[in-house]
Amino acid sequence: MSDRALSTRLTDLLGEERSRMLVQFLRFGIVGTIGFLVDSVVLYGGLAVGLGLYWGRAVSYLAAATTTWALNRAWTFRGQGDGPAWRQWAAFVVVNLVGFMCNYGTYAALVTSVAFAQQHPIIGVAAGSLAGMIGNFLLSRRFVFGDGRRPMDP
Repeated sequence: MSDRALSTRLTDLLGEERSRMLVQFLRFGIVGTIGFLVDSVVLYGGLAVGLGLYWGRAVSYLAAATTTWALNRAWTFRGQGDGPAWRQWAAFVVVNLVGFMCNYGTYAALVTSVAFAQQHPIIGVAAGSLAGMIGNFLLSRRFVFGDGRRPMDP
């Protein structure tokens, strides 16, 4: 089903505003999956060069945040928001610190207290990514890509 056909079908079922938000959320999830892959690859690269579990994850998070900002700007929230790109990137990183706290906190709790997650840190990355996703979507939609709505509005 094409993007346009899906959008039309969703609009018929949910109404224009809710369908728009759902399509954005689905795109945000796809972009988040790409961010997860970047996060994981950079983390394992950092581990290979000796950064360790915590510094490696800090570096991998910044790489993933930059990737997801660029993709969300180009696809999920295309044409929304204003100002220079560097300012929007900075706002994205700052606003997503809330999601980062959930993300990194979940990761750190798992790799500290669960032996399996310590041996396979990708488990912590996945759990952390899920923990931060919804908050990041709502905050990004409102404060970074500025559609003028409160986070819970359709």
